[in-house]
Amino acid sequence: MTARITGNDYRSLTPPELGAWTPSLRVSVVVPAYGGQDKLDLTLAGLAGQTYPAGLTEVIVVDNGSEPPLRLPALRPEGTRLVVCPTPGRAHARNAGLRAATGDVIHWLDSDVVLDRRSVEAHMRWHHAAPYLVVTGYLRFTPAELPTPEAVAAAGDLAELFEPAEPHAWLVDLIERTDGLTGNPHRAFSLHVGGATSVNAALLAQAGPMDTELILGQDTEMGYRLAQAGAVFVPEPLARAFHLGPTMRMRGKAPIDRVSHAFVADRIPAYRWLRSHPARQWKVPYLEVVVEPAARPGGENGESAGGHGYDEVRATVDAVLAGTLPDVVVTVPGHWDRVRTEGRAPLTNPDLDLVLIRGHYAHEPRVRFTLGSPHAARAAVPYPPREESRPEAENAAPSPAPAEAAPYRLRLPAGWVPEQDTLARLLDLARDEGYGLISVLLAETPAQGIVAARLERTAAFARAAIVAEEGEDLDDAVEDTFGVLWVDGETYGFLPEARPLDGRRSAYRARAEAEAEVARLMKEAERLRGQVTRWRDEASRWRRSAVELRREVGGLRKELGAVRKNLAAAEKVVQYGLLASVRRAIVRRR
Repeated sequence: MTARITGNDYRSLTPPELGAWTPSLRVSVVVPAYGGQDKLDLTLAGLAGQTYPAGLTEVIVVDNGSEPPLRLPALRPEGTRLVVCPTPGRAHARNAGLRAATGDVIHWLDSDVVLDRRSVEAHMRWHHAAPYLVVTGYLRFTPAELPTPEAVAAAGDLAELFEPAEPHAWLVDLIERTDGLTGNPHRAFSLHVGGATSVNAALLAQAGPMDTELILGQDTEMGYRLAQAGAVFVPEPLARAFHLGPTMRMRGKAPIDRVSHAFVADRIPAYRWLRSHPARQWKVPYLEVVVEPAARPGGENGESAGGHGYDEVRATVDAVLAGTLPDVVVTVPGHWDRVRTEGRAPLTNPDLDLVLIRGHYAHEPRVRFTLGSPHAARAAVPYPPREESRPEAENAAPSPAPAEAAPYRLRLPAGWVPEQDTLARLLDLARDEGYGLISVLLAETPAQGIVAARLERTAAFARAAIVAEEGEDLDDAVEDTFGVLWVDGETYGFLPEARPLDGRRSAYRARAEAEAEVARLMKEAERLRGQVTRWRDEASRWRRSAVELRREVGGLRKELGAVRKNLAAAEKVVQYGLLASVRRAIVRRR
């Protein structure tokens, strides 16, 4: 039984201890090289002393047009071959080596990297545990003077020759930040670096060869395709190696990113920050929507039972294309090779609805037609077939097929219409929670039973195809490896009817009106803030006046108290004077 790994959590595997197991898989070490004979000699010397059995190892050195031509030194592994690829470019050279390889595992190795003697064994112990792994060793970058090949072959520890050295900083940081790539599986494919990475050969065959159209970023792009093929990415600290000198990226990260991002944005939908344009299309879309035929008890308006109806298909396709997710393509499967047009009586054509669908979207590049519903983990084959690309240069491997599978595929019955933000919300749920399948309950009736849409993660179904036992439903394998979820369609905005679409101009006007309203409200808020400030100043003045008034009232109270005292004293004086006068009057009368 094939081991089942959840997400990218390879910790469920138990690889054997180094030196305590018996390997059986063959490994092909592919070394592309352009010049640098002195460094290549050291690389081969390091390979000659590996602990992995020589009988299970082959080394393929690819001379990518060196002048003078490269040669194989005397100190090299027994199974070493030299092939020539005159077409310039590392991707062409690696593809040439890949075609010559016969191993169960392909080990990429740069011609200026020297492996620790246990490095290949450290890689291969993982590949014996599961057949869908990508293993990367830990590189250190050394400025040391080049030793002799004999010194490399005799060294018990390469650190004695090459330390002090710098670590592969960004890779180490990524591994540490993601708990060994188990905490953020969305970026795990970045681990695929060609300097010292090994890949299961069958997995590599599913992903395809190196993309020869790329100038830079080939390793990352291949890592992305390996992830879509179901790969699990494993960092192996015991697979140590030394890079002779700094890398191109270490010498200038900004110009490297500038070049690579211009190309990988078209091919890696996972790099959402590189796809900020609100409308443009990309070579590999983020989502493919497959408009499935809606089951009907009988045909209407000319469509056959269980076939496509023009009105239903148009409602679904138009709503998908008008949503907030522009990074989408639509696939409409059907018997398009059997559709015929009727010149004399078109309204009686039994294929009328199919003719209308094909005619309506014939020149819409985001809509393509296929003869059958695409496989869960493979790209749809368009009908009619696309024109063949021009022949590749001699000895050059072909570039990947132009219809790489999108990372997500939504199977949606014709006639069901998503709201503008429905697809984006559904994708956010799948990505944030890591689900391999989200089933959307659209309806449940006695006549039709359960009607559902399915959002499938390509990587999940590719891995399910690898680990599933004979006869096992892929959905069950997906549940074990990525997880499955059911959601309510109405909650996410799926309705069984067409709705008016907001055109781009109306959307622009609505946005402009909203921005104008926001600007007006900001001005009003600024005015109110100014008024509040004035009110606060006025209130402060009122408080100061109140304090002064309280002081004045206090003074007046004191004055009034003094007056009252004076009046009381005066009253006493007056009363005494009156009494004295009365007394004097009485005395006179006597």
